[in-house]
Amino acid sequence: MPGPDQTQDVNDDIATAIREALAKRRMSRAELAAQARISLSSLEKALSGHRPFTQQTLVRVEDVLGMRFRPQAEREAAHAPDSLGSYSRAAVKWIEGEYLTLRPLNTETPGIYAYRTEIAWQDQGSHLVFRESDRLDQAYTQAGTVAVPHQSGHIYLVTNSHGQHRLAILCRPTIKGELFGLLTTLHKGRGAQLTPVSMPVALIPIAALEAPVAIGRIAPGHARHAAYRACLDSILAEEFALLFRPQAG
Repeated sequence: MPGPDQTQDVNDDIATAIREALAKRRMSRAELAAQARISLSSLEKALSGHRPFTQQTLVRVEDVLGMRFRPQAEREAAHAPDSLGSYSRAAVKWIEGEYLTLRPLNTETPGIYAYRTEIAWQDQGSHLVFRESDRLDQAYTQAGTVAVPHQSGHIYLVTNSHGQHRLAILCRPTIKGELFGLLTTLHKGRGAQLTPVSMPVALIPIAALEAPVAIGRIAPGHARHAAYRACLDSILAEEFALLFRPQAG
């Protein structure tokens, strides 16, 4: 009998597709079960039609085989965990895309640092993820999860590497799709010293920019420096974000 996760016809179609994928890869069911971290008994019963595939099982099988077996509508109906805002893909699809990230240089040298950030939906876990690229300092390239809680309406890009966090808090997009906010991270000082630092950060849809997009260290005098600088200056000037300092007295 079909269970709550799949109708019998859909379950049979999925089972057939998985068996074909295993045959093409010359992979045994035991190998698939081990790599997907599910019991062989549960997999055998689902493939034989005696038990429906659960969503969790299918997510793990899809991850191992690099294929998608769940219907598109079901994948998009899945919700992110509560810790990320319990959003559905349909509710955050407008965030997906490739952005040019702008922030001040982490040095005494004046200028702007520009690189790419992609925000995309990840079926495994059903939530948005982000990944940076084209950074000059590739060793510090960041990737992590995206939280979109309804309460604040803000967007949080969170890196958690062995307990070390980096956080970008972004406002809702402007009419041009720009995401403005603050980035909090660690700044490398003298020797091995690391100091907490916050700075304005902007994510601009690359599709809206004039080609070619300038990437890397954008120094004063560069053709794009004035425009990039004006974009960053507007974050504090128009109070997309604030930096508080103690008042004298």
